[in-house]
Amino acid sequence: MLVTAIAPAVWGSTYLVTTELLPPGRPLLAGVLRALPAGLLLIALTRTLPKGSWWWRSLVLGALNIGAFLALLFIAAYRLPGGVAATVGAVQPLIAAGLSAALLGDRLTLRTVLSGIAGIAGVSLLVLRASARLDAVGVAAALGGAVVMATGVVLAKRWTSPAPLLATTGWQLTAGGLLLVPVALVVEGAPPSHLSAANLLGYGYLSLIGAAVTYALWFRGIRALPPTSVAFLGLLSPVVATALGWLALGQDLSPLQALGAVVVLGSLLAAQTQRPRPAAAPAAATAPEPAAATGPELRSAGEALRENA
Repeated sequence: MLVTAIAPAVWGSTYLVTTELLPPGRPLLAGVLRALPAGLLLIALTRTLPKGSWWWRSLVLGALNIGAFLALLFIAAYRLPGGVAATVGAVQPLIAAGLSAALLGDRLTLRTVLSGIAGIAGVSLLVLRASARLDAVGVAAALGGAVVMATGVVLAKRWTSPAPLLATTGWQLTAGGLLLVPVALVVEGAPPSHLSAANLLGYGYLSLIGAAVTYALWFRGIRALPPTSVAFLGLLSPVVATALGWLALGQDLSPLQALGAVVVLGSLLAAQTQRPRPAAAPAAATAPEPAAATGPELRSAGEALRENA
């Protein structure tokens, strides 16, 4: 769980890297250069291509987890203040919990629902401002981004690839990056002809650390953990982004924001520390009549019964 948490924590640095190192007004280009080179690198390292149904499954997962998610995130970011977009996106754990119950048969508990509501409240305290305005298209895009990401997490749990983890990660990053290429060209036009050393450093960080490493850790966590637990870890991103803005950019941190961070961390811990539902005791099998037991055997049987009780 702690290793999986590294991924959303690193993703929280995206805002800082974007504002300080990347050219302005090119979020879709950043998405392409973040996903596609990382995916191609992982495919080259593993030398493994999809087989059979994993061609279309990789396309679907790549679209949900990367391509469609980043495109919707771009629309929400342009039409909404960042606080509104982050608050709407915080509904993702609740959506993942509902999809897990419907598609995977997981139990949807009251504790999960309350933790999800607390997470939304904490993020709103952390990033939402009183002057924030609402836009129907922007809210729909932010909600759509939460839905596609939650769906991608649940489907990645349901569709467990027999291929190595790095290969599966590479397929999804490549598929998502390729889907973003035409969208970026239509919306933003051709890439800039000149990139500074700072731009190259920023794109390199987002691709190698922010995609190749973090998505491998993320998908590893999906294989090992319940999808709802993984989705709750995503709430770390706005917490880290706010902390880095305060530490590195000198942004103000109000008491309400600090309270919001505490509420987010509390909801995350509450969701992760649920006790698993005890399995039902198997029905006793019909067995032949046992032979008469001796004294020592009776004592051993009595001790065993006490231990089981």
